[in-house]
Amino acid sequence: MRLRTIRFPFQSLLLLFLTLQCAQAALPLDVRGAPTLAPMLAHVTPAVVNISVVTRSPMEDNPLFRDPLFRRFFNIPERPSREEQSAGSGVIVDRARGYVLTNNHVINNAQEVVVTLKDRRTFKARLVGTDPGTDIAVLKIEAADLSELPFGDSDTMNVGDFVVAIGNPFGIGQTVTSGIVSALGRTGLGIEGYEDFIQTDASINPGNSGGALVNLSGELIGINTAILGPSGSSVGIGFAVPSNMVRSVMEQIIRYGEVRRGRVGVVTQDMSHELAQSLAAGSANGAVVVKVEPDSPAAKAGLRPRDIVTAVNGKPVRGSADLRNRMGLIPVGEEAVLQVQRSGKATTLRLRIAELYTMTEIPGEAVPQLAGVRVSNIEPGMPQYGTVEGAIVTRINKTSPGAKTGLRPGDVLYAVNRRRVHSVTELLASLREAERPLRIFLLRGDSRLTLTIR
Repeated sequence: MRLRTIRFPFQSLLLLFLTLQCAQAALPLDVRGAPTLAPMLAHVTPAVVNISVVTRSPMEDNPLFRDPLFRRFFNIPERPSREEQSAGSGVIVDRARGYVLTNNHVINNAQEVVVTLKDRRTFKARLVGTDPGTDIAVLKIEAADLSELPFGDSDTMNVGDFVVAIGNPFGIGQTVTSGIVSALGRTGLGIEGYEDFIQTDASINPGNSGGALVNLSGELIGINTAILGPSGSSVGIGFAVPSNMVRSVMEQIIRYGEVRRGRVGVVTQDMSHELAQSLAAGSANGAVVVKVEPDSPAAKAGLRPRDIVTAVNGKPVRGSADLRNRMGLIPVGEEAVLQVQRSGKATTLRLRIAELYTMTEIPGEAVPQLAGVRVSNIEPGMPQYGTVEGAIVTRINKTSPGAKTGLRPGDVLYAVNRRRVHSVTELLASLREAERPLRIFLLRGDSRLTLTIR
């Protein structure tokens, strides 16, 4: 009896609180006077779609299996089947032009992409472009009578704001879950190359990738991308790419077919309370300039070591990763306006993004154990500079044994047989001393790979 007596007024107070909150947010009430998201979801959910992909079987990609004598000898069918599998979710953001947003990992290596609407219409999608660094892909479908989800301003979100995640978990069909914003600006998780995640406890599961995270006004404030959980399912820690980042990426993909990231020529670190005191900074926010590459865009703009970058194009900078994210979304040739604190005084600098160095400009050093492969230290101006240490592959002779190893120009070699290397000198020394088979650990784009050479 006591439990019932205590529980009833608590539930009543909770319902009253939610009702007052929803009334203040102008949310509708159902016939019983209780708050409901149903009208908002009725408008939003038709813009969230299911993404299916058609992939080739390993047989079709193996040259041996394309040999009719080989196939006949091993009694392999002449036409191996192709599998269609439900891969994830997507969001229609432009009904007139048929643009659909999803995750790069959802459609990566797909031979064919099929978009299924909530009304069960299906359309083959054309890939406009992808950005593995943010895990965003843009698709295009030719269809009439589409719904679209308007972009919201993710920079206005606060921890504690209510959000709704919409997607197709486990392929069971469109599903809606709710929660709050648990954290903002999550970085350093090793999920993507450019991280500025919205963390939410709205349930996100496999199949939700590429789906929508919306606010209570029915605006898109994120693309659901990843979860952390011991079993691969939701434990209340999910991540979404913020809508402002998504929109910038999408605009560049539509315009150029890719995100045209350029060169800045600066190394920064996060602010700390100790640094803030020594640099006479007003707060612990911002990115502290550690090194400026000579004759780089940063040097030409007037940036100096110990400068504190506090904002880019009017948007506050929380730390070093935040600065990298914001600069990484400004196309080559465009200008960024930096708010900088120097010796306790505020100043404004203008920085024009330059093109990246290309591998062909760097001769590199030969690697005896990898005939035909040349490597170089990661120098200022390279996109990997300041983010990873190792030796970068600059050239590979296509007719050499090194070409058969699977290495590619741009690969960063960072360990040999689990021995960490930070430079060309350390790489060459490790290769000389290592026993076969060689296990080379490398970073290719945003993926970590292991290469075994016997």
